Amino acid sequence: MDLGLEGKVAVVTGASKGIGLAITRSLADEGANVVAGARSTDSLEGLERVSAVPVDLIAPDGPALLVSRALDEHGRVDVLVNNVGAVRLRLEGFLGTGDDEFEWALRMNFFAALRAIRATIPVMVQQGGGAIVNVASVNAFFQPDAATIDYGAAKAAVLNLSQSLSQEFGPRGIHVNCVSPGPVETDLWLGDTGVAATVGGAAGIDPAAVREQTAAGIATRRFSTPQEVATLVALLASPRTANVTGANYVIDGGLVKTM
Repeated sequence: MDLGLEGKVAVVTGASKGIGLAITRSLADEGANVVAGARSTDSLEGLERVSAVPVDLIAPDGPALLVSRALDEHGRVDVLVNNVGAVRLRLEGFLGTGDDEFEWALRMNFFAALRAIRATIPVMVQQGGGAIVNVASVNAFFQPDAATIDYGAAKAAVLNLSQSLSQEFGPRGIHVNCVSPGPVETDLWLGDTGVAATVGGAAGIDPAAVREQTAAGIATRRFSTPQEVATLVALLASPRTANVTGANYVIDGGLVKTM
């Protein structure tokens, strides 16, 4: 199915690996011109229709610099995908998680998105519409333990912000949605310092066993792939779904049991 993204201009944050890289490739494959921002951009070099922008998206001016690059190159922004984010496991729980750690989680997972949106929405209003897709997490509403307490709070803020923006800017042609992945086959979960390695190290078990135990609680018995998440993001970025707004689409293989 043609998603109607040919010639559209998309800005993607956290675009150099994992979900962000898959999103960048998917949008470019659909014919969009992608301005892809990340601290390191080696993996983005040479990709057709992709402008790689080295940028610190956690710096207060970083997101605006990325959006400015898109405007300089293409004169408009039709799609914004806020993907940048990270988690540090808090193995000491709430009482062991200080203000500085909550602040880090909010800067990484909320303020980077907020600043990118603030830079983009005036452009979308002026041009008559656009699409914003924010990558949240099941941890925003599904909190099995305290190890991600600050991350979950930051992602919950992303959900709340997205729903508020969908109401305010829906009449101006801007649709705002979220995608909330569960465990995904990325470095965040499976890297040397990822969730599986951290939990395994603390418990004295092999990280592979942590992955197997986690997968056992998922209906499909496997993690999602970055491409599966990217496909959902591309669909929500499409003008074909322009009347879908204020929604949060969960992709977790049935981890969160819902009615």
